[in-house]
Parts: sequence; structure tokens; C-alpha cells
Amino acid sequence: MLSQRQTPTASMKIATYNINGINGRLPRLLEWLHESEPDVVCLQELKTSDATFPAEALREAGYHAAWRGQRAYNGVAILARHAEPVVTRRGLPGDVADPESRYLEAAVEGVLIACLYLPNGNPQPGPKFDYKLAWFERLITHAQGLLDSGAPVVLAGDFNVVPTDADIYATRSWLDDALLQPESRAAFARLLEQGWTDAVRRLHPTAPIYTYWDYKRNRWQRDAGLRIDHLLLSPSLAQRLKRAEVEKAVRGREGASDHAPVWIELR
Repeated sequence: MLSQRQTPTASMKIATYNINGINGRLPRLLEWLHESEPDVVCLQELKTSDATFPAEALREAGYHAAWRGQRAYNGVAILARHAEPVVTRRGLPGDVADPESRYLEAAVEGVLIACLYLPNGNPQPGPKFDYKLAWFERLITHAQGLLDSGAPVVLAGDFNVVPTDADIYATRSWLDDALLQPESRAAFARLLEQGWTDAVRRLHPTAPIYTYWDYKRNRWQRDAGLRIDHLLLSPSLAQRLKRAEVEKAVRGREGASDHAPVWIELR
């Protein structure tokens, strides 16, 4: 755990990106890393085992990595440019029997980075939705402890929650989806009420902003998107928030993930 005396570097660009299969989309990932040059990247849906994670290719691109893989499903990683992520936790507390690779925590240059891939929860109702809500409760409990520590913390990742109707295109087709259910939204709201700042909404309070466009039904072409990838900041980091953006154009490239990278810049 970081001490309260540690502070972030003068400027830091932190991104989250659901890559949707890191080995299959490695050229797109390397291309984006070269163009955008984030200092820290949280990746989700690696869909690869620990042994087949492309650490060497990322190292050649200038990034050290910590990862927790899972063959064909899930998987999270934290990349850091010119720094080695110091792993502090390799799973979300609260259920030692949970086999899914969805949470990784590491210190990078004085900031504690929590990379998460919250369960989708579909179909709902059912056991997958129950697992989603239980995982969310575990996150809320752990997040409170992180806040209580006083450390500068970023919760970054694919939360699989559309917080409000302003975070989805005008539609009724998603109303039964787990991402929009009142229980999912209430859990996200409770997380924010602890004192976390939704970085994108802090700087873009009313703009229609999406981070995910399903491959089906021409949703990308119609800009029929959802905002489900979030960066939440502890109070000390919220004071240093300078910029927050979605690199939407990355989603439109050939062979791209169905998510776009989202990043913030801290003073």
C-alpha cells in the first residue's frame, strides 16, 4: 500500500482499454501505444493465459507489464512506460474461491492503479447477474478501504455499467440488459458516493460520450454507443485532473476492439 506521503509525478496520462483479445489485436494495440504514448494503461479482456501474454512485444514498445491472464476469457493487465508496475494485489478480496481473472492492482510512480473487468451479468435475472452484483459488492467494500488509506488511487476499467440514460444512445433495445439494470446502476452510484470522481463526466458533464459500440447491427456506423469504461479518481487525484478523453477513432480501425481507449491526464 502506498503511504500518504507519496505523490503522483508532475504529469501522468492514464488510460483504460478493453482490448478484446490482446494477441489477436496486438498490432492495433502497439499502433495506439506508439501514437498516444500513455504513461499507464489498464487492459481488460486479454483472453490469453499468463504464458501467452505478449510481454516481450510490449517491452520492445517501451512498456513494462503486470498481468493476470485467463485462457479465452477475462484477463487484466497494467502497462507502464519507463516504470515497473509494483503489484500489490492480484485479485479482488472477498471470495478466495473466485476463479476469474478480473482484478489487478499495482503501484506506478506513486499512484495506486486498480485495473478491473467487472462481470457482464447477462442473461439477467440469473446466476451470472447474481455474480455481477456480488462482485460489485466486493469492489465497493475494497474501494472504501482504498479511500480510507489516503493513497492516490485510480479505479480504471470496463465496469460493464451504463451509469445513466445520458451514457447510451437513444434506444429501448438495451432495457433488459444487465448493464442498465437498476441494481447495476445503484451499485455504481454507491461507489461514487464513497468519494470517487468519474473523471470523464467531471470534465464533460453533458456531452454524449461513448466508449463501446457493439459489432452487431451497424452500431459503430450509427454511433449507437454506450459508456461503460470508466476512470474513477480518489479525492487527491481528482484535484489534479487536467484532461479526460475517449480516442473514438481507434474503434473505427480495421480489426479494432469494440471498445475505444479512454484516458485522463493528471497534473
